[in-house]
Amino acid sequence: MAKSINFVFLILALLAFAPLCLCHVNTFGGYLYPQFYDRSCPQAQQIVNSVVSKAVAREARMAASLVRLHFHDCFVKGCDASILLDSASGIISEKGSKPNKNSIRGLEVIDEIKSELEKQCPHTVSCADIMALAARDSTVLAGGPSWVVPLGRRDSKGASLSGSNNNIPAPNNTFQTILTKFKLQGLDIVDLVALSGSHTIGNARCVSFRQRLYNQSGNSKPDPTLDQSYAATLRTRCPKFGGDQNLSFLDLVSPTKFDNSYFKNLLSFKGLLSSDQILVTKNQVSFELVKKYAESNEVFFEQFAKSMVKMGNISPLTGFKGEIRSNCRKINA
Repeated sequence: MAKSINFVFLILALLAFAPLCLCHVNTFGGYLYPQFYDRSCPQAQQIVNSVVSKAVAREARMAASLVRLHFHDCFVKGCDASILLDSASGIISEKGSKPNKNSIRGLEVIDEIKSELEKQCPHTVSCADIMALAARDSTVLAGGPSWVVPLGRRDSKGASLSGSNNNIPAPNNTFQTILTKFKLQGLDIVDLVALSGSHTIGNARCVSFRQRLYNQSGNSKPDPTLDQSYAATLRTRCPKFGGDQNLSFLDLVSPTKFDNSYFKNLLSFKGLLSSDQILVTKNQVSFELVKKYAESNEVFFEQFAKSMVKMGNISPLTGFKGEIRSNCRKINA
């Protein structure tokens, strides 16, 4: 009996001195918590924010690029910085996949952040955590919501080109295909609609939406769900042949401001990508969510923050899994 009492007191004593943290347990296993670097690299978040702020000040589009980089990483093998790896012995880079080739951006910003962190806290902050923080800071700098980022991810020692080609939702995927890709990551229809709201900033290439303008269903006719005056404007930037890399704003109303105008555009049938517009035309639940977010910027911001935390916790490498890369582009020697 005495031993049992002593054991209880020991547990209570350990809990009393344990650091307080709001730990997040991922569906797929692993623990992340916001205070992860409080002792090992207390200036980590400040360094990330400083570099991201300068990058977005130089080019407003970079905010969207850094959010997209985090998204494209998490949907392949989890949030493990696999997208940053260059091709090397035994590694085929995800940068050459269809969703990333000629479009993935922000790599130099991540390199700059990593370089600064290695000077201050060598071998401490993972590239995966850098991307999670950069996505949050980019959103805030564009006028969007903030959220507390759970930390403690480690970096993968490999990449998956096939995963990048198959897991990331494509502009011309059907609604059900996109929803299935989200569900495979532990995300639901609410996350799908809220995270699509990141298209309130940034650009898309002509090759991503040309089909809607000229041959949506293989009948040489434009997408009937696209506002025709808007379509005419888009055709001046995106010809039937050539101009694949020509850019158009994802949100024609406030292209550099993070707000809910993206959802208002969808209700006016002025979503740029097919994957945007089908949120209104192909599913009643997603349509109701679009209306909800179009009516309230605050409601959209609140859900976007929740869904970003949820996405950022897809299959993290923790503990002794993976590594902390010294250079985000290659595994440690």
